This record gives sequence, C-alpha cells and structure tokens, in this order.
Amino acid sequence: MNFKIKNDLSKELQTIFQMDMLKSISQNEYQIINLLEKPKDTSFGQMALPVFGLSKALKLSPPEIAKQIMNYLLDRKNQGMFNDIEEISAISGFINFRYKSNYLTDELLTFISHEPIGFKPEKKNKKLVIDYSSPNVAKPMSVGHLRATVIGQALRNLAETQGYDVIGLNHLGDWGVQFGKLAWAFQEWQTEYDFKNEPFKTLFDIYVRFHDEAEKDNSLNEKGAETFIKLEKGDPEVVKLWKMFVEISMKEYQRLWDRLGVKHDLVRGESFYSDKLEDSIHRVERKGILEFSEGAYVVNVGEDMPPCLIKKSDGASLYATRDIASAIYRKEVLGCDLNLYVVGVDQTLHFKQVFKTLELMGFDWAKDCHHISFGMYRFKDMGKMSTRKGRAIFLEDVLNKSVELVKEIIAIKNPSLTNKDLVAEQVGIGAVIFNDLVNDRVRDVDFDWNKILDFEGDSGPYIQYTSVRCLSVLEKFDGARISKYDSQNLNSILFEKEEIDLVCMLLGYEQILNQAFDKFKPSIVANYLLDLAKSYNSFYNKHRILGIDDENLSARRVLLTEHTQKILSAGLGVLNIQVPVKM
Repeated sequence: MNFKIKNDLSKELQTIFQMDMLKSISQNEYQIINLLEKPKDTSFGQMALPVFGLSKALKLSPPEIAKQIMNYLLDRKNQGMFNDIEEISAISGFINFRYKSNYLTDELLTFISHEPIGFKPEKKNKKLVIDYSSPNVAKPMSVGHLRATVIGQALRNLAETQGYDVIGLNHLGDWGVQFGKLAWAFQEWQTEYDFKNEPFKTLFDIYVRFHDEAEKDNSLNEKGAETFIKLEKGDPEVVKLWKMFVEISMKEYQRLWDRLGVKHDLVRGESFYSDKLEDSIHRVERKGILEFSEGAYVVNVGEDMPPCLIKKSDGASLYATRDIASAIYRKEVLGCDLNLYVVGVDQTLHFKQVFKTLELMGFDWAKDCHHISFGMYRFKDMGKMSTRKGRAIFLEDVLNKSVELVKEIIAIKNPSLTNKDLVAEQVGIGAVIFNDLVNDRVRDVDFDWNKILDFEGDSGPYIQYTSVRCLSVLEKFDGARISKYDSQNLNSILFEKEEIDLVCMLLGYEQILNQAFDKFKPSIVANYLLDLAKSYNSFYNKHRILGIDDENLSARRVLLTEHTQKILSAGLGVLNIQVPVKM
C-alpha cells in the first residue's frame, strides 16, 4: 500500500492510545506507522496491525488485545471515523482493515496520474555520488563486472526516484605499474599485432603476453617498473601512450555500457588523484594517527581489523590512500551528502579500514560513506560460455549468447515477429540484468541459462511478456472510449478479489522504491515486479476483459491493464531493462 494510505490510517489509529488499557503504552515504542503491514491472506483485507508487541506490557494474549482494540475502533467508525474502510476485523493477533473499493480506485487514479510514477522527492537538494562498474584499462570487462555495473546503475536510478541529485562516477582503473608494463610491451611488440583494426584486442593480447614472458624473464618486470616511473614523471612519449590506452579502452567500455543502458556523469580514475595523495597523507599525519610499522606507514583502525596501510617506506602510496583522497574529493569538491561504492564483497575489509580512517581523521561525514557489497557468480555450466585461458568469462560473450538464445526462442515461438533483432536484444540483455538484480545482492548468483530465459518462470522475460500482454489488450480496445469513464463510473461495480489484489499491488509501487533504496537492494523492486506480473496474470486468466456486454466493466478492466503496464514499464526502467512492444 502507498505512503498516503498508510499514513492516513496510522493517524486515525492514534486514537487507540486513548483507551484505558493503552494509556500507559509509549507511542514512541509502539509506532503504528512502522507496524502496519499487508496481511498474508488478502481475503482478510488490505492492511493489518499486529498487536503482539503489546502482550507483555498488558499481560493479555494477542487475540484478546486485538479483539478489544477492534471493538473500540468499530465504535469510532460508528461515530464517523474510518469512512474509507469497509470492514474492521480481529483475527489471531492482528487487526485487519478492508477498504472500500471506490476509495482504492480513487487513490490509484490519483497516484498513477503523477509523473514520473512512484517518485518521492523527499531527498530534493541532496547530492549522491555513486561509484560503479569502474573496469581496469586495457582489460575486457568480465562477467564479474556485470554485478558492479547493473547494481550500480539500478541504485543510481532508485536514488533519482527519491529526489537525489545523482553523480554517477566511473572510478576507472587507469594507474599503476601495470601501465608501465603495458607501455614497454607496446613499444616492443605492437608491430606484431593488427593494432589498426583491433586496437583493444591488441592491448589485451600484449598485456597477457607480457605476463607470460615475465614469468620466464623477471627483467621484464623491472623494465615495466622503470617505464611507469617515466609515466609518473610525465615523460611525453609514455604519457601519450597511456592516454591512448585509456581512450581506446573507454570506447570499448562505452559500447558495452550502451548495450546495458549504463551511463556515468564523471570519469575520475585513479590517476586523477595522483596530485592529491600527498595532501591526504599530510592530513592523516596532522591528526597524529599515522604510525610506522613493519616497513610501512599505517593507521591503527582498531583491534578487530588489521591496520590501514597508507604509505610504503619508500613513499609510494597505496590503494587505501587513493580511496581516502577520493572520498575527500567527493565530499569537499563534489559536495555529496551520500557516497556509495558498488564493489565486490572481497573488498569489505578494505572499505571498513578506509571509512574508519576517515572517521579517525575527524570527518563526521564518514558515516555517509557506504560500501555496497555484492556476491559472486556461480556457473552451472561453464562449458557453454566463451572463456579465455579458463581465467575469465567475458561480459560481451555473455550478452551475445543471451541474445542468440532469445533469437532461437523467437524462431520457435513467434517466427513472424517483426523487429526480431531489436526484440532479441531487449529480451536477451534484460534477462541477464534481471537474473542479477532479482537476487539479494549480498548473495552469490547462480548463472543458469534455463532459468534466465524461462518465459514462464521468475525471470525478466516473464515480466516483459506480461507488459506486452497488457499492451496487446490496450491495442485491441478502442482507447478513445475509455476517456469518457470517470472514477465514479468505474467504481459503480464492486471489484472482484483479483481486481482488488491488483489495485493494492499497484498502490504499493511507491513504497517499494523507497524500501529498495533505503536498503540499497534493487532485488526488492525486481521481486515486486514478479509479484505484480503474477497478480495481473491471475486477474487476466480469471476474468474477461474484452468482448463482454458490460462496457463499463470492460473499460474498468482495461484501465487496470493500462495502469499495470505503466508500472511494469516504470519498474523495469528503474532496473534499466527495456520493454518490448511485441514479443
């Protein structure tokens, strides 16, 4: 149920604290607004208030408490309160509320009329910086980058629904000794490759070759380190090569980001912070928290984790130093109120150390820095995937395979479909994204093609197909006729159970967006869309929409179909999944 309905009911229910038996209960401890929930069985109503938390204080059983409160509320209803509620009942330890169908319809019509649907700009004028995807230059994005990319983009979209001014940041891996190695190898070997026609592939092949050769001849590592020193000192030739490597890589990454619908507002790679590291280290020193230990300068961040390494004895900065400099930049220059890092679970300790160091430096905004961790992929059948030396499964291979498999399904299910390639791209890419996002991000994800592309299962294609089904209904109905039916006409017929359930599902969209962002979990949106699609299909299968004599009834059901399609489309958009017109 949406915020307005929940808030309105919560305010009316505050009168229960006037009851003799509840006068000693603190409203701060028993917060009705936080307790109201959807009943497990919707035949009981659309909202429920559990009273189990009162049992100990009142020394009464929950069913008895629920019964007494229900009787009090019924008396209030007879006195003119709760006019929008049809029935109040007590079942076990719950008080259930069934709303009048015309009230629900009016609320839905009001809710659906606001664009963008479900946006709740309570964070207006607040700025959020989110760091996501962020691959390493000259290396193809693997399927492992998919999680950081699609989770990050979905969270970016969710933040916008809450009113944040969002800056999507690409913390590109574009600095370090590996670029000295690549520059040296490129100068030595690039003529042996088809660099003109395959620039990115050449860079990766040379990079792999360097490491293979260095295992046999360690002097190559020394040459790479010497070349990186030249890069750090601004050697024109090496800097020119480095800039070229970044430019070639960014073009390759952008091509994949475009397929996924991913966008960044700023590229602030590791190199960007090179001239800011010394200042960051000095700021740590001035706080008196920098210590010399075992050949390095560190910050003791507590007994429960190892010290945070800040600087080597030779003066070289470390990974943590760059993230400290980055955090300070995001706050002091970009002005962020919330700073999110979408990075794998294996970096959990690192970010704990960095955030604790920021806290010890006296930055109270360290509490607004969050590591959005995620689990890894587990593959049911790696043999079906394209692999390179068994070390990586490349993202482009996964996307291409998904699209090709969808083409095969279309050839069987709907061979006459127009725009087959476009639909296959929309469904194939959407299926991969949804398979990731439907899972709780902190858990590992099973990668199983049969599940990912199941048009009738808990999948992206199932939701896309439901949206297409809605569009088909709307196409067959004369849309001009629906405009003459106002809410009073549409409410003149009582709802069937499936219609009421569907209306309540639609009304819950706004709250779902809020919950998903508050917990930084796009899976809440993905699972809501599955439930909404199932609710609509249950309604669709049990009740005729078109071809019935009662035009008012048909129009009402078409209107429900239209609203369902709008929210399915909006929700998929938040997840960065396109919606086909036909499938």
